[in-house]
Amino acid sequence: MYLPPHDPHVDDPMRFKPLFRIHLMERKSATVECMYGHKGPHNGHIQIVKKDEFSTKCNQTDHHRMAGGRQEEFRTWLREEWGRTLEDIFHEHMQELILMKFIYTSQYDNCLTYRRIFLPPCSPDDLIKPGLFKGTYGSHGLEIVMLSFHGKKAKGTKITGDPNIPAGQQTVEIDLAHPIRLPDIENQSNFSELSRIVLEVQEQVRREQQGLEEGAQEGKELEEEGQPQPGPCQREEDRAGASAAGEGEAAQPPPQPFVLPAGVASRNEDYPRTCRACFYGTGLIAGHGFTSPERTPGVFVLFDDDRFGFIWLELQSFSLYSRIKVSFQNAEAPSREAFDEMLKNIQLLTS
Repeated sequence: MYLPPHDPHVDDPMRFKPLFRIHLMERKSATVECMYGHKGPHNGHIQIVKKDEFSTKCNQTDHHRMAGGRQEEFRTWLREEWGRTLEDIFHEHMQELILMKFIYTSQYDNCLTYRRIFLPPCSPDDLIKPGLFKGTYGSHGLEIVMLSFHGKKAKGTKITGDPNIPAGQQTVEIDLAHPIRLPDIENQSNFSELSRIVLEVQEQVRREQQGLEEGAQEGKELEEEGQPQPGPCQREEDRAGASAAGEGEAAQPPPQPFVLPAGVASRNEDYPRTCRACFYGTGLIAGHGFTSPERTPGVFVLFDDDRFGFIWLELQSFSLYSRIKVSFQNAEAPSREAFDEMLKNIQLLTS
């Protein structure tokens, strides 16, 4: 298992923790050992369920328990997962979220199902190289997100989740056709000014979407009358495509100064003070147990090839993401279609 670094140090390397091992013995069947817990390797079992999926089961779960009971197990987990003690965490809401995560994850320490995931395919037109990133999620700590590009959209899919938004869900969606021009540096600390800019773009996106839908309906009616003609939908797409093409051909602008607006909370104050570009986007928020999920407006901030950020306007919060530089073997998707199908399937698992 690859664990993220301790919150909020997103630039630190991932941590490695063995969960099971298989001994391939001569003249007899292989043996499986569970590595979970603190009492050393013990008897386990692996079952191949179907292609690209298998399950592990521990046959000696008493090896996972500690003499001090659940309280000692929680304190040990807290030191390993967060690098701190409960006494270090003064915020009551954060204590609640951490305890919820411990209760949830410890339920599955004896039986786990693994499904293969693919790394996103690359394209010369991508804003940066897609891949896996560590991101700060407020009181939830660090989580793993997969950044992938889909034409004029970019998606950040959660590979690890939390009590509010589970793994597999699309945490952020970036609209690459709608760049955002930040205020000058003197006004960037004004949250109201940033809100005004973002909400204006949100309204523009809403109007364009409405125009596309009306154009599609008009085209359908013309087709039913036997007069297929390019409607506003196609003309709008042509204009957007030409605009995007023009932006792509232009030389990259120099980095611009960047500072978070006053009142926007950030777990990591060591974020870059210059950025390459900003785009309109939406972030997924929900109550505990993934209740009442909704997409809310925000700003995607591209810092460099390995770091980006997202300002959650409604939450007045900032997430900083840093690329995972571990080399995973045999993780490339066999095709774009296979990758898209995988994304759809992991989202359905938690919807």
